Order: sequence, then structure tokens, then C-alpha cells
Amino acid sequence: MSDSAEIQTLSAKLDQLIALIARAVPPEAPKPDFAAADAFVWHAAGRFLAVANVSRVDMPLLTGIDQPRDILVANTERFAHGLPANNALLWGARGMGKSSLVKAAHASVNASLAAAGKTPLKLVEIHREDIESLPNLMGHVREAPYRFILFCDDLSFDRDDTSYKSLKAVLEGGIEGRPANVIFYATSNRRHLMPRDMIDNERSSAINPSEATEEKVSLSDRFGLWLGFHKCSQDDYLAMVSGYCRHYGLTIDDETLVRDSLEWATTRGSRSGRTAWQYIQDLAGRLGVEM
Repeated sequence: MSDSAEIQTLSAKLDQLIALIARAVPPEAPKPDFAAADAFVWHAAGRFLAVANVSRVDMPLLTGIDQPRDILVANTERFAHGLPANNALLWGARGMGKSSLVKAAHASVNASLAAAGKTPLKLVEIHREDIESLPNLMGHVREAPYRFILFCDDLSFDRDDTSYKSLKAVLEGGIEGRPANVIFYATSNRRHLMPRDMIDNERSSAINPSEATEEKVSLSDRFGLWLGFHKCSQDDYLAMVSGYCRHYGLTIDDETLVRDSLEWATTRGSRSGRTAWQYIQDLAGRLGVEM
């Protein structure tokens, strides 16, 4: 083979190698444009996806949770104005408005900031499976000229999951700590973010039970606010249904509304804000009313 042919062959192989490397190494993520929106979804690849229209419920429609509502809004307002504020864990019964309250608090505080001509808060949602990428996320927002609420919905950890240790270090205790412009809000059905049997098993099998349990429950201690959400009463449930009806202009007599909404809740085995909303969607569809 001539020298020219060998050079061409080598060049072709180098081109193939460069192409393989290019496919194996993902392109560098673009620098985030936090001015593009007030809400984003974080992807572990290093990208912030802007959310133009956040799926949220108006604050006045969140009934039966007055105390946690007032506490969370006050905490968020303090954070927005540069004052000390706590990470918050919203835990408890499913469907009682935990994630809706976080989004509504963000919207409510931003409305007051806009009226005062101040910089809005940014809401960044991180998915449960991307928790280990939190240090990377923090690196992006640490120097940004905004204040951020990092939000993880339905946060919990299973028996063999060790990613909770990354979250512990980021929230409090790591060498860098939580940036001053960041606060972390999470929702969970579990008060300690771990299955109860997991904690009990650790306690029963460990040489020092208290130390084993301490490791598991110390994550929830990183949240200065624990806001509990409990199953609603029948009166609270009916108040939710009535509030939705007034808000969306659904015309139905009170007796029928009470009977039908209670029957709807009975067939689903629970009374909650989510159940009330699902009933309202069904009612609006039957009445031919667009929402």
C-alpha cells in the first residue's frame, strides 16, 4: 500500500474515532436564562426548562389548610425579602394540597413583589430521581441575581436508596452549605421521608439502635418547617366543592351538590382536595362548562 493510501486510511479512522467521541460526550448545556420565566424544571443533564404556564390552583381555593398556608406564605415572603427563612417539608395525607400550596405561595409572593417593582422569585422543580444532581444545580443558581425556591414533589427514599445523603449535605452540613439565595421546599406522604418499616428494621437489628435510626431520620431534621396535612372533615370537603363551584360558575342546587359530591367521595374511599377537584371536573363536563 502506498504512503498516500495509508494516510487516507488513517485519516478515515481518525474521523470515525472523532465521531464516536462526539456521540459519547454530550454537548455542553447552554447557560441558563433565568429571565425567560419565573418557573423552571431542572434536568440532570444540566438544563433548565422554562415553564411559561405553571399548573396551579389559586390561593383562595385552598381551603381547610389555613395554618400551613399562612406559615408557608410568611416564610416565603421573608425569604423573598432577603431575611432568614427555613427549608420546608410539607408532609401528610395525599391529595390535601401540599404541592398546590407551594405553587400558590410562589405566585402569591411574586404578585406582591411585582406590585412593589421588585425582582421575582424563581421556582425550580427537581424530580425525585434527579436529587443526586443537586450540587450541579446549586452551581448554576449560586451566582445568579435571583432568589430560588427549589421544589421536589413527592420526595421519599426506599430501603436501598442512598441518594438521601446527597440531599443532607446540600441542605445543611456540607462544606459549601445552602446558598443564601436558595431555599428548599419538598412534599411527601412520609414525615421522615423513609418507610416506617425501614426505620424500625434498622432499630431492631443494629448494635446501637438509636444511632441507626438517627442516620435515617436526620434528613427530615434539615427542614426547619414541618407542615402537617391531615385528612379533611366532611364539612371541609364540602367547602372545597362549593368554592370550586363558585369560582368556575357551575350552577347546581345545593342539595344535589352535597349528595353527588359525597357519593363521589364515597366511591373513591377518601375525602380530599384532589377528590373535590376531580368531582368538579366531572360536574363541569356534565354541565357542558369549559374550565
